[in-house]
Amino acid sequence: MLTEQNAREVIGTTAYTSDDEKLGKVGQLFLDDQTGRPEFVTVNTGLFGTNETFVPVSDATFNGGRLVLPFDKAKIKDAPNVDAGGGHLDESEEQRLYEYYGMSYGSYEGGRTGTQTGTQTGDVTTTGNAAGADGFEYGRESAGTAGVGSEVNQHGTEGHDTSGRTTDDAMTRSEEELHVGTTQREAGRARLRKYVTTEEETVTVPVRKEKAVLETEPITDGNVGSATDGPALSEEEHEVTLTEEQVHVDKTVTPVERVRLGTETVTEQETVTEGVRKEHIEADGDVDERRA
Repeated sequence: MLTEQNAREVIGTTAYTSDDEKLGKVGQLFLDDQTGRPEFVTVNTGLFGTNETFVPVSDATFNGGRLVLPFDKAKIKDAPNVDAGGGHLDESEEQRLYEYYGMSYGSYEGGRTGTQTGTQTGDVTTTGNAAGADGFEYGRESAGTAGVGSEVNQHGTEGHDTSGRTTDDAMTRSEEELHVGTTQREAGRARLRKYVTTEEETVTVPVRKEKAVLETEPITDGNVGSATDGPALSEEEHEVTLTEEQVHVDKTVTPVERVRLGTETVTEQETVTEGVRKEHIEADGDVDERRA
């Protein structure tokens, strides 16, 4: 449960509902003037945590940096807005809160009147000097931690500026901007490789060859001498050597071309889609919009 001893630790932590649903950061803790007992905390709810909702902590539990409140999210979100001017709740505002949460106001009346004298010890501030007041505010700064790269203001919410009772009357609206760049990375590799294949090539070559031709001629006065030279009848042979061209193949290696591997840069258009967060501010009530 939430006690006087661990009350300081609750500021800036995250509040959860009884069914473990996240509510928001704890902004303030209000203590009873006379008993010092924790009575209320404010939880940052609404759009971007800009609303502070009061929740009773008499039945709350605090363990491991988690404040668990015994109400559902809808009940806490719709709680009435009360004014804690000067860091105190008057009896009528306190009664409204207890009645809204279905709690008996009479059982918590002890120590609601009187004067609380403000003191400061270390980094914890208590404010008082409010006659007839209910409780005093225990710490306004966030005692929790936020994620890396974020800022936590005094209400325990992330962001640059949230208006409240201790700030000015304006909110700062921020939004994320998309910055797109490029980085160099290896996309692949290319290499040259030389290998040998065998192809069939057909070439037609003219080839000359000799062949024997039988020629006859009549005996004439011009060749009678050669024709009758020798015996009248005899057997003999006459031989002619025939020649022909033979095809032979020689191969030589001839350089044909030079091949090299280089790189060139081409530019392509690539579309990047990314979600960016933007804050929006809306006003309730009878408000005329004016832009500076």
